[in-house]
Amino acid sequence: MYKFPSEEWANAYFEQLNGNADYKDSARDWEGDITLVISADDTMKDNAYLYLDLYHGTCRKYIYTTDSSSIPKSEFTYSGKYGNWKKLINGEIDPIKGILTGKFKLKGSMSKIMRYTKAAKLMVNTASRVPSVF
Repeated sequence: MYKFPSEEWANAYFEQLNGNADYKDSARDWEGDITLVISADDTMKDNAYLYLDLYHGTCRKYIYTTDSSSIPKSEFTYSGKYGNWKKLINGEIDPIKGILTGKFKLKGSMSKIMRYTKAAKLMVNTASRVPSVF
């Protein structure tokens, strides 16, 4: 089991994502990096950041940190409160509906993301495969 969020969880997610053939296929034309922002709430005191360098269905590298200044500028940012991330990973919130209902915010080209909704959902499904402790 891996504590979410943590360096160990991020590494396990990185390995799961790169081992997911369905994700690789659905994101085969994707080029763009994304930073996932887990915002502090009543149950988590500090923000956490997971930068993913995504290219043609592969995550080339990741950076996990609680220091936003050590994250490169990315094409996309997907952010939400810790409690909503917990629900997302547990399958209680859909990643696209999460944006539409205001539980998550997306910075970057919405039209580009909408062309890759299957890949986005598979990224979340992959996160749910990581044995997580909240």
